[in-house]
Amino acid sequence: MKVAGIDIGSRYIKYVLLEENRLTEFQKRETGHNPLSVCKDLLNCNKPDKLVATGYGRYLLEVHGNIRTITEIKAVASGAKAIFPRCRTIIDIGGQDTKVISLSEEGTVINFEMNDRCAAGTGRFLEIMAKALGYNLEVFGVSYGNKNGPVKINSLCTVFAESEVISLITRGEKREVIAYALHESIANKVISLIRRVDVQDDIVFTGGCAQNPCLKRIIEERLQRKIYVHKNPFLHAAYGAALYAQQEI
Repeated sequence: MKVAGIDIGSRYIKYVLLEENRLTEFQKRETGHNPLSVCKDLLNCNKPDKLVATGYGRYLLEVHGNIRTITEIKAVASGAKAIFPRCRTIIDIGGQDTKVISLSEEGTVINFEMNDRCAAGTGRFLEIMAKALGYNLEVFGVSYGNKNGPVKINSLCTVFAESEVISLITRGEKREVIAYALHESIANKVISLIRRVDVQDDIVFTGGCAQNPCLKRIIEERLQRKIYVHKNPFLHAAYGAALYAQQEI
């Protein structure tokens, strides 16, 4: 029996296939301009007996394929709890939003806070700032340490922050100093969300931004707690959706 979960995000579509309770396949593809086509291609490669969809574009499958859907909150909570059994708090920074989720010991969602009104502090924000500073996104946040100095980024609005970055560059500030200040500003946004929920250990960091070691380190230092990151932080929501599909059989 094959069950699958598909997470249709704003930047990437993630697909997880489980066979006999084992994760046998994980794929990640760019969402692009035609996410429904990408979804169909993924499903045709290895069609499951049962499928649950989540993410921004989940309703595409609900409308066109009569597929059951669940919210990203439920999906990422289920996936993170399954991978990290002691997980009680989740920080999820994706392409277009930032979420902080509080769980009970059993894995039930107790509370969550979410910033989805703009790209402030999200993966898309990091992409744009990395490009403005001439960094490859894969190494943004990897090659420098605590180099904040006197530089502060006052705005998390993508447009205004980019203008600030350009202004700092023209003033002669080093790009690693500006980059660290950007990471600090994102961490501040995350911390403000965390303070609105009941934070408990263990804390799990999911989403593409969990691959950024500088951001992880700053948040850990501010919270004075260890944060756990899976080797593939993209898969939690799709994995959680697959677990929901499994429950329906």
